Amino acid sequence: MNSSQLLETECSGPFANYVREAGEVNLIEELEISLHDFIRFVQNIPLDKFDYRYAEGKWTIKEIIQHLIDCERIFAYRALRFSRNDKTELPGFEENDYVDNTDANKRGIQDLLTELSAVRHSTLLFYKSLSDDQLKRIGTASTHQISAGALGFVIIGHQKHHQKVFVERYL
Repeated sequence: MNSSQLLETECSGPFANYVREAGEVNLIEELEISLHDFIRFVQNIPLDKFDYRYAEGKWTIKEIIQHLIDCERIFAYRALRFSRNDKTELPGFEENDYVDNTDANKRGIQDLLTELSAVRHSTLLFYKSLSDDQLKRIGTASTHQISAGALGFVIIGHQKHHQKVFVERYL
């Protein structure tokens, strides 16, 4: 599935911003490529930057990586529900509460990247298992309609968004 194949009805609200951020890409290929690009990028960040906050109350790079892990799990879970034709409306979540309840800053960067890689491999296997029909199935999450396929592009775009934030505000 390519992002250009998404219909407007498959993605609304703030999710659409992340789909745009993903760019014109193939879902499976970009899930793989973006993971490797991100790991290489993070491994080149100076060690003293991982615990840095560019302003009071902002997350560290380690906390953002944990945030990416948590969000990918949530987005993939939503995609699973929708791909199985579950019509239950799924609530949003408070991302700050999630970050506040991790010990990301006590973890090593390699440990975080290993977990991110494991989660992404699970996401990849899941998306590779879906038919075109399952990818197009739509559900409601955080009061917005979105398809299982679009959620895959949200995962990619969300990661790319935070990588840009690293460059603009942390490095």
